[in-house]
Parts: sequence; C-alpha cells; structure tokens
Amino acid sequence: MLRILITLLVLTILSVQSPGQFPEWCIADEQTPDDELQRAIDWACGKGGADCKKIQVNQPCYLPNTVRDHASYAFNDYYQKFKHKGATCYFNAAAITTDLDPSHGSCKFEFLP
Repeated sequence: MLRILITLLVLTILSVQSPGQFPEWCIADEQTPDDELQRAIDWACGKGGADCKKIQVNQPCYLPNTVRDHASYAFNDYYQKFKHKGATCYFNAAAITTDLDPSHGSCKFEFLP
C-alpha cells in the first residue's frame, strides 16, 4: 500500500507543469467591440513595441482584413516578445490566451517558450 501511495505521489509531482511550458498564444476576445480592439492595436503596434509589419497590406497576416484578426496578431506578437519581462495578455480586457495555435495559411503566430 505504501508503495502505491509513493508511486501516486511521484506521478502527481511529475505531472505538475510550471507555467509557460505549454504553448500559449494571445488573441483578441470575441466579445470585445472593434473600436476597443483598434485602440489596443494602436497601443501594441506603437508604444507597446509589437512588430505589426505582417498585418500590413500584401503581407502574410493581412488577410482576413478584420480588426479582430489584426488585433490577435498584434496582441500575440507583443505577448510573446515581452511575457518573460512580465507582460500579460490583457489589453484592457480585450484579449485572452489560448492553447490552440491561431496560425492560418501563410500567417504564422509566433510562440516563444
């Protein structure tokens, strides 16, 4: 019986993962209005320091050309770059994290462990 309890304890300890070990992306929350998303994009791509070149016309993440899709790309770029410095995926409640890769076609959303 003691052997079983020790085995269960070891398995429990081994199964606990520290934060950040699983892929996680930051995307726009579906419930956030476009005007709020646009303000968050403006901040992320400006003062926030996100690289938003890929959501420009004729770039791989321009299409679909929606505020929500562009916000998701900008939010994730910011989050991946700065999460190890304490950045969060919040954007004034306009964003959420997901474990589903939002990449599509030639538009690749970066994940940095």
